[in-house]
Amino acid sequence: MLALRCILGDLRGRGRLLRTFVSSSSLSPAVRLTRRDVGPQQVRFTSQGRDSASAAKLKLRTRLLVTLLLGGGIVAVWWYVSWEKQQKLRRQRVEQLRQVALGQGTFSLLDHHGRRRTKQDFLGSWVLLYFGFTHCPDICPDELDKLSAVVASLDRDKSLPPVQPLFITVDPERDDVAALARYVQDFHPRLIGLTGTPEEVKHAGRDYRVYASAGPKDEDGDYIVDHTILIYLISPDGLFVDYYNRMKNQEQIAESVKNRINSYIKI
Repeated sequence: MLALRCILGDLRGRGRLLRTFVSSSSLSPAVRLTRRDVGPQQVRFTSQGRDSASAAKLKLRTRLLVTLLLGGGIVAVWWYVSWEKQQKLRRQRVEQLRQVALGQGTFSLLDHHGRRRTKQDFLGSWVLLYFGFTHCPDICPDELDKLSAVVASLDRDKSLPPVQPLFITVDPERDDVAALARYVQDFHPRLIGLTGTPEEVKHAGRDYRVYASAGPKDEDGDYIVDHTILIYLISPDGLFVDYYNRMKNQEQIAESVKNRINSYIKI
């Protein structure tokens, strides 16, 4: 009887030992680890890391937004200043042209083909204009040669618009359509000769303050016309912008015209 009790007690002890072993070995440390096993410092560290990442993203977005706003503001201010400067230059240019008061009017003349031409026909184009006469012995041919060379030089620069050369006679009594047609053949192929009645020619010259006076006739009825010797530069809006006297050579005139074209502001 005593031996039977010892056997039963031994079996119960081994059963408890087996349950304890199974309970402790069947669960991994990761499963057994609970929030109570994690220290409060580790929990705070995880929470603070997430908050720091969110704050960094917010700061980056804020900086980008501020940069965009500042950049846009700088561009807007630059554009406004540039626009205001152009408007100021335009107003100054118009005022200067009004003070000079050259080429403000219009004209209506016949070209060397017999067609009626007005100032409006040349609006939108740069014009180099010269007043002279076909019987001029040397000065007019020299100046028209120079004018033609300037136009040819500018034509070689493909970045520039074509410049229209014009020749208006100050001697309408002798320079009719046929005389002009023969005369312009010796110069630039785009040169247009213009003539008209004495009153029409005088009106055209008056707008540019051109002086012209016929001298006394010789025994053959020939005479010289004393006149203003200038080459006028006319802008695409039909206004006088510059002039060149006999002291200006071909290179100087071409450079000046080029600068005028590149700095031109349409009115």
